[in-house]
Amino acid sequence: MRIVFVDLYFSVSVVSNSRLTIIQSIYTGIPRDAQITRIEFEGPEIAVYVKNPSFISGNMDVVKKIAKEIKKRIVIKADSSIRKDEKETTEIIKNIVPQEAGVTDIKFDEDLGEVLIKAKRPGLVIGKGGTIQQRIFLETFWRPVIVREPPIKSKTVESIITHIYNETEYRSKILKTFGERIHREVIYKDKYVRITALGAFQEIGRSAVLVETQESRVLLDTGVNPSVSFGERMYPKLDIDQLRLDDLDAVVVTHAHLDHCGMVPYLFKYGYEGPVYVTPPTRDVMALMQLDLLDVAEKEGRPLPYSAKEVRKELLHTITLDYEEVTDIAPDIRLTFYNAGHILGSAMAHLHIGDGLHNVVYTGDFKYARTRLLDRATSEFPKVDTLIMETTYGAQVQTSREESEEELVRVIQNTINRGGKVLIPVLAVGRGQEMMLVINDAMKNKKIPEVPVYVTGLFDEVTAIHTAYPEWLSREVRDSILYKDENPFVSDVFKRIEGYREDIAQGEPSIILATSGMLNGGPAVEFFKALAPDPRNSIVFVSYQAEGTLGRKVRDGASEVQVINRDGRVENITIRMEKYAIDGFSGHSDRRQLLNFLRDLTPKPKNIVLNHGEASSIRAFMRIIENPREKERLGIKNSNIYAPSILDSLRVT
Repeated sequence: MRIVFVDLYFSVSVVSNSRLTIIQSIYTGIPRDAQITRIEFEGPEIAVYVKNPSFISGNMDVVKKIAKEIKKRIVIKADSSIRKDEKETTEIIKNIVPQEAGVTDIKFDEDLGEVLIKAKRPGLVIGKGGTIQQRIFLETFWRPVIVREPPIKSKTVESIITHIYNETEYRSKILKTFGERIHREVIYKDKYVRITALGAFQEIGRSAVLVETQESRVLLDTGVNPSVSFGERMYPKLDIDQLRLDDLDAVVVTHAHLDHCGMVPYLFKYGYEGPVYVTPPTRDVMALMQLDLLDVAEKEGRPLPYSAKEVRKELLHTITLDYEEVTDIAPDIRLTFYNAGHILGSAMAHLHIGDGLHNVVYTGDFKYARTRLLDRATSEFPKVDTLIMETTYGAQVQTSREESEEELVRVIQNTINRGGKVLIPVLAVGRGQEMMLVINDAMKNKKIPEVPVYVTGLFDEVTAIHTAYPEWLSREVRDSILYKDENPFVSDVFKRIEGYREDIAQGEPSIILATSGMLNGGPAVEFFKALAPDPRNSIVFVSYQAEGTLGRKVRDGASEVQVINRDGRVENITIRMEKYAIDGFSGHSDRRQLLNFLRDLTPKPKNIVLNHGEASSIRAFMRIIENPREKERLGIKNSNIYAPSILDSLRVT
């Protein structure tokens, strides 16, 4: 949870304002009684530092009026000369905030004038209508930023916050650099918008899309290909002439799966110095996944595309945005994130370009159906001219969620009854947590036997991050955690273990949730090797299995596979365990859901660009939506439909 105090912004058309014009408007509009000491462009925000914040607090309508006139976000901060010292501020906060809030940490950012307050119940730090939060500001003159202390301790969340607050001087400096670039005056009059496919077009993996105008360049996602271990197909096409890192205004990451974020630190390795825009949960999970990528590559003896140093730098350059928070990211582009329903913090990116010139919606990966973990993806936007849409399952209809849960329960029952173990390889982000919710509910309602459910691998730490962001989960889970004080992720059903354990593989019947979901590394592979020869056991795939992965081979019916063991030698594994693939748990939309999304999409786009699907899937889906009757039914009869290949460029204006 991230609450920002005094944040004024108005979502309207882009107007070219020079920094001088903006500064003059603020000085002219805010009365002298506020005692402005300086104005700073801190990333997309304009920070106005004053010596009399109490005056501003009583005259917020004046600030709102200015923000509306200049069409920018204004943040009021207190001048450093009047702020209480850190020790006194800490005591004031402890006296103001109710003890039941469970404040666990207080950190100060002297350069940006912010105080971070971490609490188990952040709502009690905010107070009704923000009263306590405002009182903290007016009594200490520090701007409060409030985050949740997760019930499952997350090393990742702790280390990220510590890292950012240890580098406040650097972060303050780069935010001002970003601000100067974002709020520069528009120079060019020749207006165009061009989209270039750099990855995940006619394929799945290494997602990357370059959006260009005459004025700016924005990169949407920068991922790796999970099904390739080496070679040029592993990475997006980042070496094209129009992608000069010095000219790149922003990187936007839709979610934390490696095929969308895995190569962002690579940009910093080769000179990128700009911002990375993500949702708050994506920031935390993204860093964890990138560091794990390095760990796995090192263990397997593969070359590292970047180092942990670049991941740490990326974090300092990250700007987090909530859903539906409109933000300038370039002089002629505004970004808004919308819920994508795919994984925690996943977002569709809406780019408002120019003074109404063009609007692009990039779906990233999305789920247009409710799941236990997340609410359904958004289908309503202010404007849509070009839609870039994933089609992972454009040729398939998945089993319904209800049928999928019934099948999983049946597999678990049968396997446990014959004395076997159920191995469920899960993606660290999304499917693992979904499985936890399904299994917890089934055991609570006596649908499956009460056996140990072992949770291991990277997704255990990802689950801890989920508990830090209950507001980003489905309404049912959110209400259960926030209002009923029932957190399914901390249920006694789950037994957390470190890595692979032979005693569990050889022990009593159990359920094992382990990464990775495609059997391309992690404890899931070790458990698979141990369990595969026993026909009493079962393996259940609940997520997409990319071409070339071990999971794809097993899912497709292989009776024997070769695996590289820890000593680097090839090991033959005979597969006698039962194999199941339940596709209804996918975080991607199937063909039916994709069509429903297009039907419900408001407003209708002029251009529909299909990506993130194997070539056969895209072709099949394209044939459907090009049919005149279907175009009429979906309301897209006037839409142009494109299926570009890698390195194709499309001018959309």
